[in-house]
Formats: sequence, structure tokens, C-alpha cells
Amino acid sequence: MMPVEAIVLDIEGTTTSVAFATGVLYPYARERLPNYVRRHRNEPEVAAIMDEAREAGGVWNDEAVVVRMCHWMERDQKVTPLKALQGLIWEEGYRNGELVTPLYPDVAPALRDWHALGLRLYIYSSGSVQAQQQIYGHTDAGDLTPLLSGYFDTRTGPKREVGSYRRIAEAIGVTPRRILFLSDVREELDAAREAGWQTVWMVREGLAGPAAAHRRATRFDQVPLR
Repeated sequence: MMPVEAIVLDIEGTTTSVAFATGVLYPYARERLPNYVRRHRNEPEVAAIMDEAREAGGVWNDEAVVVRMCHWMERDQKVTPLKALQGLIWEEGYRNGELVTPLYPDVAPALRDWHALGLRLYIYSSGSVQAQQQIYGHTDAGDLTPLLSGYFDTRTGPKREVGSYRRIAEAIGVTPRRILFLSDVREELDAAREAGWQTVWMVREGLAGPAAAHRRATRFDQVPLR
């Protein structure tokens, strides 16, 4: 394996628990979504999100769009306008102190060590870039955004498609073989590997699936960098 120059990180099940997303973030957004739209509908960013959701959902009035978004959320569908609106709602929650991201204990020390070694660190998640910035800007270990070189979301492409990883490699200007991807989802790791990336399957909760062509780790301090 070649030495690593950049590390791309998944969020749920990799740096923070799946339970934080499903038990805290998603319910927080779902409860506040209708009222948030009513309060901010005329703001340009929210108006653009509503227009995109209207087109994606095949519905026309605001009430129907909100219902469709709530339906997408219940089904955990990775629809870009929904993720963008969730990010805005979470931003409000982080800003007023209602939300704080609980990281796995090994995450912040490893990110600081890797950054000190000169490695470039990126996030790739189905959540919007704005949401990612809030998640890492308000953690129980402090603001970690100064350690991160960039963020990628579904506007880059679905996380289980090879082309998404090729586009990220091109965007950051690093040879694929020198990029390491950490995730807890085999299909994402398979796509990254096919794009030429190095991979490590993070087994944070439960057991990994059947044998696959991915190295495995339970903590970031076990992750090989070459």
C-alpha cells in the first residue's frame, strides 16, 4: 500500500454513532421542519431549496412539499434538498446550544495527530456540507473544523457510486491510491476501492459483514496510514 496523503471520513458509524443521527438529529429536524419553512420561506436559500424539492417530489404547493419532505425523512431517503434543509435546521440548533455532537473518544485525538502529520482531512456524507460544518464545529471535543480541508455531499454524487469517489479525487488533486476512505458501510467502501482508493472498514457497532476486500479497525488509532 502507498503512503496516505489524504483521509476522507464518513460521519455516522465512523466518527459519531448512528444513534446520534437517528435518535437526535433526525427527530430534531423532523419536529421543526414545518415551522422552519413557515418562518423562513421567503429567504432566498430556503426558497431555492423548496423549488428544488418541488421539482424532485413532483408536488407544487408549499404544504405538499413539506409533507413530501417529511415522507423522505421517515424513509431516510438521501434527497439533496431535504438534506440541505435539515442542515439549516441543525445549524439553528447548534447555534442556540441545543445540539452538540458526541464523537467517539478516539476521533478528535486522531484527527489532531493526522493533521499534525500533514495529512489532508475531508468529510464525505449524505448530509449537506452546511450540516457537516455544524457537526464538526460543535463537538464535545470542541471546534474541529480547522483540522478539515473540505467537505463533500450528495451534490458530488451518491456514496455508493464509483464516479463520486473519482470526482472527489479530482477535486482534491490527490492520486486515488494515496487517498484513504473510512466508513462503516461496505457498499461505500466497495465503490471507493473500485475508484482506486485505499479503504478501512470501521467496525464501531456490532460485527462487520462477510469477508470483503477491506482492512478493518474498531478505533482510529488502529487505522494504518500506509
